[in-house]
Amino acid sequence: MKLFDVYPRFEVQIERAKGSYLWDDHGRKYLDFYGGHGVISIGHSHPFFVERLNQQLRKLVFYSNSIKLPIQEMLAEKLSEVSGYDDYSLFLCNSGSEANENALKLASFESGKKKVIAFKGSFHGRTAASLNVTDNPALSAPLNLDNFPVVYVELNNEAQLIEALQSNDVCAVIVEGIQGVGGLDAPTVSFLQMLSRETKKHGVFLILDEIQSGYGRSGKFFAHQYAGIKPDLVTIAKGMGNGFPIAGVLISPEIKAEFGLLGTTFGGNPLACAAGMAVLEVMKNESLMQQVHEVGGYLKQGLKQIPKIKKIKGKGLMLGVEFDFPIKQLRKDLVYNHQVFTGASSNTRLLRILPPLVITRTEADLFLNSLQLALST
Repeated sequence: MKLFDVYPRFEVQIERAKGSYLWDDHGRKYLDFYGGHGVISIGHSHPFFVERLNQQLRKLVFYSNSIKLPIQEMLAEKLSEVSGYDDYSLFLCNSGSEANENALKLASFESGKKKVIAFKGSFHGRTAASLNVTDNPALSAPLNLDNFPVVYVELNNEAQLIEALQSNDVCAVIVEGIQGVGGLDAPTVSFLQMLSRETKKHGVFLILDEIQSGYGRSGKFFAHQYAGIKPDLVTIAKGMGNGFPIAGVLISPEIKAEFGLLGTTFGGNPLACAAGMAVLEVMKNESLMQQVHEVGGYLKQGLKQIPKIKKIKGKGLMLGVEFDFPIKQLRKDLVYNHQVFTGASSNTRLLRILPPLVITRTEADLFLNSLQLALST
């Protein structure tokens, strides 16, 4: 049996990883400034993370949600402490796309409506509902095309948003804290505050997709916290498990749970929760959000000194570096000639930077030097 060949891949075989570095099957060392789409939060093979997973492996790997699993409540308690969402509920699932599916479903259940407002350049996943609010028709199969109605408006265009809310059939507005695949554009503080006010006024649920921009990556636990708002639903994944599949939805106390309303087989399994607990403990014990502020600011200042860079987008350690040429060859050069991993986006001129949150100024300098060398060839 062959793999279903749907991924363009670098010709690199990684065998082990530690902190911010990767080693291939020839012993070559790579700097990881992409973290597997921003998944690696506390660093590859963090010893505390590995030990916590090993402890849980020896006790209980899996049982379904048909029994009480106290580690789920422990994770919810720790998450509320670190995130500041102590009065919200947590629904655990397996992936970012699944988290968005459940958030959209809850908004529709609660409102009795089905139209959604999303934003141009958005990416929310590849399953049915989340794909329907993703601004890329090429990803949709014919069966996706007759899904629920979606209105796409321009990010930060208040007039378009207010006009779209005038109809009485909208259940939710979904927006990313910082757009990932779309190219690191972000809602402004004033736009998020307006979104919060207007959705409340119209009885519409506000969903903040923090799947990539959450878990400290922006310098706050969630990127939307720069605006001082609390949306009705917050979706989380990627950095939540440092590579172990886990995701969730933070749910406003205004939304009441009922048996059978949502469900999952693997979501919230003990091993996933152990991974989630370990990430939060390391983030707190090692003050990683403060480190993101410091190193992210240092990295941004270094990038500003590179003349070929035309624009820098994003916050913290979720950055986009825009050039006036396509970056496909630059990414290859960084991997094959300078041993540095970076990312791409739908903006073909934008280099996406999503390193582990544990990087230091030493790794930032190494990246900056490698990037300048690659640009000079």
